[in-house]
Amino acid sequence: MTLARILRTALFGALALSAASGMASAQSTAPLAAKVPAGTVLTVGDPTTQKAFELSGLDKELTFKVNWANISGGPQTSEAFRARALDVGSVAEIPSIFANWNNLPVRNIAYRERRDPIANPIYRFGVAPGSNVKSLADFRGKRIAFSPGQAQGTLVLRALHAVGLSKKDVTLVELPSTGDVYPKALASKQVDIAPIGGVNIRRYVAQYGPDGATLVEHGLRDDPSHLYAPQWVLDDPAKAAALAEYVRLWARATEWVDNNPELWIKEYYIGQQGLSREDAEYLIKLTGTQVVPDSWTEVKKRHQETIDLLAQELGYKTYSVDKIFDDRFEKVAASALAKSQ
Repeated sequence: MTLARILRTALFGALALSAASGMASAQSTAPLAAKVPAGTVLTVGDPTTQKAFELSGLDKELTFKVNWANISGGPQTSEAFRARALDVGSVAEIPSIFANWNNLPVRNIAYRERRDPIANPIYRFGVAPGSNVKSLADFRGKRIAFSPGQAQGTLVLRALHAVGLSKKDVTLVELPSTGDVYPKALASKQVDIAPIGGVNIRRYVAQYGPDGATLVEHGLRDDPSHLYAPQWVLDDPAKAAALAEYVRLWARATEWVDNNPELWIKEYYIGQQGLSREDAEYLIKLTGTQVVPDSWTEVKKRHQETIDLLAQELGYKTYSVDKIFDDRFEKVAASALAKSQ
């Protein structure tokens, strides 16, 4: 189901709801039901997990109906949440933080990370030909591609902070971090530095390396991945129970992808995403092993540091990380993996 179709379907229902009604809702503490009530339906924006479910057969274990939505990334997911057209989405660390700053109450309900995040980063900093940047300390005075409200933008701020710099020490150039916008901005010298991820890392150096394009490692964690849902969905006991079941299967799907790299390359990266085998193998190596921790203590600590940094650099009011985690789900994903072993 496309985003446009989902939003059209939900439009009249969304207009009939008061915007304030969702904002005023307090975090639910009711225990999660052990069984999903008959007739429960979830609309899920998690295309990668959808494919993993289909390949692994985990979709056959669902006890409720799932309407899969072809939605990914913070901006699309938040838009669909506001239209009451989506129940859960899969994103990185930043969207839930900014959603709550923008009067969209959401909670993280599942979390995974990379076993070796420094060796397997999601992003590397691309350096434009001739920019003479060898390390993060060389960022001072440079033009850096920046996408506020997204993981790439936050990584820029964290990298500056790591070497004692702030946004005042550089020129942040706001550009959307979609597709190959950043590699092209680097190649055309519109910016000196940009965080690039996925196959764009490999392609950037392959295409522009002969002209002097280089990469800089940041040495920071950039690997958080979350499932998150609006508060009004979590307040519905039937949907909350369905989300718990989905989280358990999501964790098992994560493990299945790690254990079946060749099939994932063939069916997902090549078959669905249309990548070359070289690009697909590069992504498998880049990702490494994904893990689902059984405690959110360290996760919350890092998340709080991110909230505080963004508040300081972008002029927002900081808040407690507890506002954006639904603790009822802390053990749900990891417990599913323990049972499957």
